[in-house]
Amino acid sequence: MTARPSYPFTVKSRDVWAIALPACLAFITEPLVGIVDITVIGRLGDASLLGGLVLGALLFDFLFSMAYFLRIGTAGLVAQEIGRRDPRDGLLHAVRAIVLAVLIGIGMIVLSPLILWLAELALAPQDGVREALAGYFYVRILAAPLALINYVMLGWFYGRGAATTGMLLQMLLHVIDIILSVAFVFWLHMGVAGAALGTVIAQAVAVLAGLALFARHYGSVGQVLKAIVPGELREGQALRRLIGLNRDLMIRSISLMSAYGWFAAQGSRMGEVALSANAILLNLLMVVAFFQDGIAQAAEQLSGKAYGANYKPAFDSAFRLSFVWGGVISVGLGLAWYLGGDAVIALMTTNEAVRAAAHDYLWIAALCALTFMPAFVFDGVLIGLTQNVMMRNGMVASLLVFLAAALLLQPVLGNLGLWLSLHIWFAARGLYYWIALNRKREMLFA
Repeated sequence: MTARPSYPFTVKSRDVWAIALPACLAFITEPLVGIVDITVIGRLGDASLLGGLVLGALLFDFLFSMAYFLRIGTAGLVAQEIGRRDPRDGLLHAVRAIVLAVLIGIGMIVLSPLILWLAELALAPQDGVREALAGYFYVRILAAPLALINYVMLGWFYGRGAATTGMLLQMLLHVIDIILSVAFVFWLHMGVAGAALGTVIAQAVAVLAGLALFARHYGSVGQVLKAIVPGELREGQALRRLIGLNRDLMIRSISLMSAYGWFAAQGSRMGEVALSANAILLNLLMVVAFFQDGIAQAAEQLSGKAYGANYKPAFDSAFRLSFVWGGVISVGLGLAWYLGGDAVIALMTTNEAVRAAAHDYLWIAALCALTFMPAFVFDGVLIGLTQNVMMRNGMVASLLVFLAAALLLQPVLGNLGLWLSLHIWFAARGLYYWIALNRKREMLFA
């Protein structure tokens, strides 16, 4: 067997932050869109419209998360091509993913009546909410191919280490979405359909900008087409790898969502006060997660580049620095969450019972900033290495650990047991990935 060539390079802290900082800034803009949409619809004073918007946003979060592999899978594959000095900078991976994004997006549009019917069956909205949900859904679903192409473009930019460009594209999308949502809802009085239409137009602008930059990188659209040898897109081994990677990442996403869904459902069973308190704390956790995603993004690109370059010293440096800076961020965010949590809770709710309940569990929720850090960084590392089977197995195994812990601890400790189970889930994921990767680490750089 011929040994893979090596392409040495160094990884320093500034390389980590050159990717992590723009990624953090981009990711943190995502919740702003939801906040603005809820605010503009909420100020109309119609509870049915707000309920339809909230359920519609939840439905699209679920739907598009099933295809999130288009972003993370593309980023890992492209990073490896950059590492092995591919002169086309991962062009084939990106184009294959774009074709797949279009097909999946069109499939979502065709199946939209069935998707909405299943959603209504699962969510059981009341009549007014159901009407608003349908009005939102049937407009926003038109952007499905656009949203999925945007995933691919972000994966290609982040995989190449062009984090600033990825950040600017995401900010462009979100700023346009916010401006148009406000205009369509307040000025044109279009209701939830206006909020959805703002998202569709924003996705279209972002797609045009992303594809224009993509084509410009290669010279022009004609140069892109010339760079692809006929038949390469249908090459069997590459397609099997892409399908396998996407399948495993989809299973991983389903398992991830199942854990959070179980957590929310169990909180609901303990009453509206526990449900509301947990929802507030879990939203704070999601904000912290956006910052950690920046470090995970850096780990993803640098690990993938090192694997593609077949240069273990660079991987070891990327691995170590990602965990060091991930730990520093976790401690800072955890302290900020604990010390400032009561003020945020008071801002988010005026209900004294919910405030008191959220305060009681603030300390254990803030500790999540520490316990979930290893799992987040390992996610980035494994995506870069395209160790999709390891990611899938670790997520499924840790989900089973979480469910077992919740079934044992919650009946005895109530909501405290539920939060302890969440910590056990994070720790189990990190431990599984650490053991599995150590067993395979040397073989990756043969």
